[in-house]
Amino acid sequence: MEDAKSSRTALGVARMRALHQFSPQAALFRDPYASAILGDAAPTAPELDQEDERGRRMRLFVAARARLAEDWLAAAVCRSVRQVVVLGAGLDTFSLRNPYPDVAVFEVDHPATQAWKRKCLADAGLAEPPGTTFVPVDFERQSLADELALAGLKLAEPSFFIWLGVVPYLTQEAIFSTLSWIAAMPGSEVVFDYSEPDENRDAAGQAALSFHAARVAAVGEPWISFFVPAALAQSLRELGFDEIEDLESSDIFARFSKAPKATTANSGGHLIRARRSA
Repeated sequence: MEDAKSSRTALGVARMRALHQFSPQAALFRDPYASAILGDAAPTAPELDQEDERGRRMRLFVAARARLAEDWLAAAVCRSVRQVVVLGAGLDTFSLRNPYPDVAVFEVDHPATQAWKRKCLADAGLAEPPGTTFVPVDFERQSLADELALAGLKLAEPSFFIWLGVVPYLTQEAIFSTLSWIAAMPGSEVVFDYSEPDENRDAAGQAALSFHAARVAAVGEPWISFFVPAALAQSLRELGFDEIEDLESSDIFARFSKAPKATTANSGGHLIRARRSA
């Protein structure tokens, strides 16, 4: 992403979340602010009729990853976690929907994208949530730890990190630097999504990767990092995470549709939860 421009892919994801509210599967992830924050850029219900199967699956994955992340957050709150950090927040609306009055939310994003989001909120007549702190950070150039500490994050206390739709766009150095820092805080937890490389996918997964990778590259935000699940899990354990749950997209779809999981398919998209319990 260019330094002076907001994220085009963040806009695309926000439109998928908003379009999802009109879909037959809307109960999977309810977001009453998804359209409001987009203003004139919000999709309309008839756009569902234009969805192809690839677009439908991506929309459902975007909705399901948000639902799962917030379900896991609910479990963390029950364990007395009182700090949530949304990394690469884009136009995410959790801070507007936050059901936990005593949980502090820190939204982190590239300065240009965050300024755009705050303008979207103002244009929509939505007040910035009082329990939310906006923290502008360029992941590749600034210290996340330093910026969050300056913003008031209590580093001695556990936090829950939501990191969706970001990891594929970062270098592995930046990714593991962030994960290492999170792992150094006992009781902290992170949820992020990632993609497997082309050679690990089935034919449909390879076609989907080619299609979506070309689209994000065309707007100047290419995917650059891919992971093999077993190797990633090993790296996470070496960092200190001792509780890891990795769901491939077919697992996620089977969970929410109550349909049996395909035994051979591998579309290559994953959502992973990693926690250092002690």
